[in-house]
Amino acid sequence: MTSALVPHHPARDWAEIQERMLVPLYEAVYERLGVGAGSRVLGLGCGSGLALLMAVARGARVTGADRDHARVELARARLPKDVVVTPEAPEAGAHDVVTAFHATAGLLPELVALTRTAQPGTTVVLAGWGPPERCAAERVLRVAARLADRAPEAGADPDRLAAAAGLRPAGSGRVSCPFGYASGASAVRGLLSTGAFDEAVRVADPSRVEKEIEEALAPYVRPDGTVWMANVFRYVVARVA
Repeated sequence: MTSALVPHHPARDWAEIQERMLVPLYEAVYERLGVGAGSRVLGLGCGSGLALLMAVARGARVTGADRDHARVELARARLPKDVVVTPEAPEAGAHDVVTAFHATAGLLPELVALTRTAQPGTTVVLAGWGPPERCAAERVLRVAARLADRAPEAGADPDRLAAAAGLRPAGSGRVSCPFGYASGASAVRGLLSTGAFDEAVRVADPSRVEKEIEEALAPYVRPDGTVWMANVFRYVVARVA
C-alpha cells in the first residue's frame, strides 16, 4: 500500500475522497432540525460544499463560508449560481440554522461574532469527533501529533465551544461515520486533505508522513485492498440566547 509520487491536491482530494465520509452526519442533523423548504442555512467551514448541496436538495436556501480559498472555489462550482460562498463568514441575521460540522477551537471568534448578529433562537450545530475509543481514525491522528512533536489533541469539545460562544445548549447526538476507501493510496490522500496533518508535513519529510499514515492504516486494510475504519461523530445543538 503506497501513495508515493502521487500528486496531492488537498482541496480536490477533500471534495473527491474525504468529504463524503460525513454524509451520515449531515443527513442526521438536517433530519433532526427539519431542514427543508423555507430553511435558511449558513455553513461555517463549509468545505467544498457537499453539506450545503444536500441542504439545497431539501429545499433550503444556503450560504457558505470557509477559510480555504481553494475549497471555496470548488463549492462555488458545484452549487447553484445564486448561492453565496465566501472565505469570510457573513452576518448570521438572515439565517435560522448555522452549522459547523468541523468545529475547532479556532472557530470560536467566528461563533462569538455570529451570536452578536444572529436572531435570538437561531439554531447552531457544532460537530466533531466522538469518543476516541469509538473512532478508529484516532490511531492515525496520533501519527499527526507525534510527527508534529506535540501532544495528541482530543479535538474541540462542542459543549465547551458552545458555552464559550454564549450559546444555550438544546440537545446532542452521535452518528456513525465510517471511513471507507478504495485503496491505501486513496486513504492517505483523503486523510491528508483533512488538514490534521498540515503541521506534520511542514516539519517532517512528506514521504515520511505518508509512510507512517500507511503503517497506522495497516490494521484497517481488508484482503481486497480496501480500507475501512469505523468512527463515531458527535454533534451539539445550541441556540442563540
